[in-house]
Amino acid sequence: MLSEKLLKEINDQISYEFYSSHLYLAMASYCYSIDLDGFANFFVVQAEEEKFHAMKFFDFVNEMDAKVEIKGIETPPNNYIDIKNVYSKTLEHEKFVTSRIYKLMDIAMEEREHATISFLKWFIDEQVEEEATVKGILQKLNRANGDVSIIYSIDSEMAQRVFTPPTNV
Repeated sequence: MLSEKLLKEINDQISYEFYSSHLYLAMASYCYSIDLDGFANFFVVQAEEEKFHAMKFFDFVNEMDAKVEIKGIETPPNNYIDIKNVYSKTLEHEKFVTSRIYKLMDIAMEEREHATISFLKWFIDEQVEEEATVKGILQKLNRANGDVSIIYSIDSEMAQRVFTPPTNV
């Protein structure tokens, strides 16, 4: 059974996951506005992933016979300096999400809520992957040092990304 404290934090996390989806759609919109459609695709796919994450939490709360509380979502930033700035902000945001997942795990461990601990392990692994992906792209952009041909090459790479819901969850 979820404690009030843990339920509140999970409900907050659902809002953060939906906010993440909105943030990534705003980033996609920015990328489209500067003709980087491949990078835009990356963020559209990322937005879908974040909605998937929110719904995993939603389903978990319901499976635990608790009540999901849907909250409002703040408006994400819509303007950026350049594509490197977008990915710097993305990494910053993913680190925030990681800290939120760790906070949930800390509470679950403190309360010895084993079902939640098991559930959250998937998210911890996911965050390691998310941060590594963004760091890798940011590293490529830093190496490109503003070279438009390299940026367009990375953009083409980002256009290949698709969302495939994990089957092992």
